[in-house]
Amino acid sequence: MASKVHLTFLGTGDQIPSRARNHTSILLEFNDENILIDCGEGTQRQFRKAGLNPCKVTRILITHWHGDHVLGIPGLLSTLASSGYNKTLFIYGPKGTKEKIKKVLEVFNFYKSYEINVEEIGSGVFYSGKNFFLEAEDMEHGIPALAYSFSETGNIRIDKEKLKKSGLPEGPLLQKLKEGKDVVHDGKKFKSKDLIYKENDKKISVVLDTKINKNILPLIKNSDVFICEGTYSDELKKEAEEHLHMTVKQAAEVAKKGKVKRLILTHVGGRHSKDMKGLLDEATSVFSETTIARDLDEVEI
Repeated sequence: MASKVHLTFLGTGDQIPSRARNHTSILLEFNDENILIDCGEGTQRQFRKAGLNPCKVTRILITHWHGDHVLGIPGLLSTLASSGYNKTLFIYGPKGTKEKIKKVLEVFNFYKSYEINVEEIGSGVFYSGKNFFLEAEDMEHGIPALAYSFSETGNIRIDKEKLKKSGLPEGPLLQKLKEGKDVVHDGKKFKSKDLIYKENDKKISVVLDTKINKNILPLIKNSDVFICEGTYSDELKKEAEEHLHMTVKQAAEVAKKGKVKRLILTHVGGRHSKDMKGLLDEATSVFSETTIARDLDEVEI
């Protein structure tokens, strides 16, 4: 059975949190991995509201070092230390991340009983795990900034019905079939391509604070889910450009060009709180498969 990718939107607000929207943070769960993308202020409390255990976090991906994306890091690191966290925590981020984490640990001088491995990354694949890999791309937001994608590589499976009809018994020969090798049993040849299939790959891409740029489209292309900032409506396009952000219409246009299956807007501008429908209509007029995330929304792929 195919593995599921589970997303929880722990925070969906922009620079200033509101009663309805916490600072930005997204948790991606896949098998034994719990990958936290950004960690805005209040994220660890959002974990509790969602019924999730922060001690299961394996990796933190930082898009950039603006406060609404990272102010929850000191509290989370402290909580892990107080809760018996005993894994190595991997933190990835743009240039300058090592020095900033070092300063966080100096200012908040708690007893740390676990290892923290910090890596500064740039464009390209930066981690390959079991059946998945993580990729980053440089964005344009006035300071070093990254967008991320998670890609599951589909497993090779034996087609049980075809195997039964073929007459080949289960056993060690099946592993050779999964490796793409033909096998011989009792003088009969069995072709790998006739008995195996590949599960569909899955891809989730996350593009937060950035102005529209040429690096977005290659990263998000063919994503099952494209998560993008929804800070500005199109009527505020000039202000969005001045602050190096995208509009929801631009996000929708990229989604359409990238042939993604679904666009989810987050990092929602507080000024739009009274007209979410208008904001959504603006995006769906370009790309119909668009939704706006709310705090604690969950998506499974």
